[in-house]
Amino acid sequence: MTNSFDSGIFNLAPIAMWIEDFSEVQALFDTWRGQGVTDIRTFLREDRDRVLACSRRIRVLEVNAKTLELFEADSLEHLRANIASVFRDDMLDTHINELAALFDGELSFSSTTVNYAISGTRLDIQLRGAVLPGYEKTLGRLLLTTEDITRQEEARRAEIEQRRQAEGIFEHSPVSLWLEDFSRIRMLIEDIRNRGITDFRTFMDVHPEFVRQCMSEIRVIDVNQATLDLFGAKDRSDLLQRLNEVFRDDMEKPFREQLMELWNGNLFHHREVINYALDGSERHILLHFSVFPGHEGDWSRVQVALADITARKKAEAYLEYLGKHDVLTKLYNRAFYVEEINRLERKLLRPVSAIVIDLNGLKEMNDQLGHDAGDGLLRRFGEILNGAVSPPNHACRIGGDEFAVLLPGADAKAAAAMVDTILELLKINNQFYSSAPLSMACGAATSEPGEAMESVVKRADQLMYEQKKAYYAKRGVHQTEKPAAQHKTTTQVR
Repeated sequence: MTNSFDSGIFNLAPIAMWIEDFSEVQALFDTWRGQGVTDIRTFLREDRDRVLACSRRIRVLEVNAKTLELFEADSLEHLRANIASVFRDDMLDTHINELAALFDGELSFSSTTVNYAISGTRLDIQLRGAVLPGYEKTLGRLLLTTEDITRQEEARRAEIEQRRQAEGIFEHSPVSLWLEDFSRIRMLIEDIRNRGITDFRTFMDVHPEFVRQCMSEIRVIDVNQATLDLFGAKDRSDLLQRLNEVFRDDMEKPFREQLMELWNGNLFHHREVINYALDGSERHILLHFSVFPGHEGDWSRVQVALADITARKKAEAYLEYLGKHDVLTKLYNRAFYVEEINRLERKLLRPVSAIVIDLNGLKEMNDQLGHDAGDGLLRRFGEILNGAVSPPNHACRIGGDEFAVLLPGADAKAAAAMVDTILELLKINNQFYSSAPLSMACGAATSEPGEAMESVVKRADQLMYEQKKAYYAKRGVHQTEKPAAQHKTTTQVR
């Protein structure tokens, strides 16, 4: 060690310190300069062996006790003997920067690099170097410090990995995720609260413009790929510029409820809403809203997760449809008919009219041409009734070839007009199917004061049966009347 360097301070320093001789490196630099090298960084990156050639020319003159401890060396000789395993791999890439600084005449340098203890333990190092006074031309003495920053670097790498993982989960989640800023909405709500308002729901009823203002203050920070797929957007810009097409129509109502939840301090809630894809198609959505931990005070980071439940809703609607409709004719089924009869019985609206219809000749059609032909007749008659009957009236298939039309609030004149409409549509339908004409027998009855619905239906059923007997009598076929208690239209009022 040189006399100018205080060996006591050097050996007692709490950081690893090295005295190294770079004079042979300087000589190699001079050779390269003579060959016309000016861009040393590019020159060294072109051939890794050039970096190794420089590294091998560095002579370690002295190290302090902290250096031996850090690199797990018993002595300076032990360290020198294993120097190739200490400075290797990743260090060669950062070593280019240090060599380039010296080549360009700089007298100090700093970099973050990787060294290895003799045992093979990886060390993240903050390296600093400076040319000692008097050795500026020869680089014969450099002081280097190697500070162990492994813990900090591991923490930094862990943070980067966690961030990358979080971003990956967000971006590749199969659920639509939105990162939003609700801070302006919180300010608006708190302003209302500070004005002494306690009944927030009534306030929103009186001031619907407040709800619309809050909707306009939502700031979308980011969305993931599943969101773009869900709404059919080309990219984020496409979606964010057309949000008015996604959130429209009835969105104000569920958003009011969301504001109500926030007013009550519920920062985590969910509800079903309807949004729209950019092609105009409807999306049934289960919306999960949550304020990020640490942002409860300002709502500046909110995650909204949207699960597409459109298929489930369609399945539920279809199951509900099947529960109330006859698949063949698309009319209401007997279960709905019974439920509607009981509803009308309980309801005070009067009068109520009922039309009972039975197709003539369906059994003969089935016997002669098969059930497919009979089903064709039933489908055609279903189309006729669906064309003639609209809410609040209901057309139902209540048996194999028997139908009923319920007309709440309709008097006898209205019931007769409905029968005429059905007959007119039947006549038109037969013009298109002249080889298989439809024929029906029907009876209509209107409730008398105080009369039960079951009685009204029975009267209509009896009139239909009388018309059916006349039809068969005209054709010379004997028809035996069934007891009323066995007839299909009879139902039990609950």
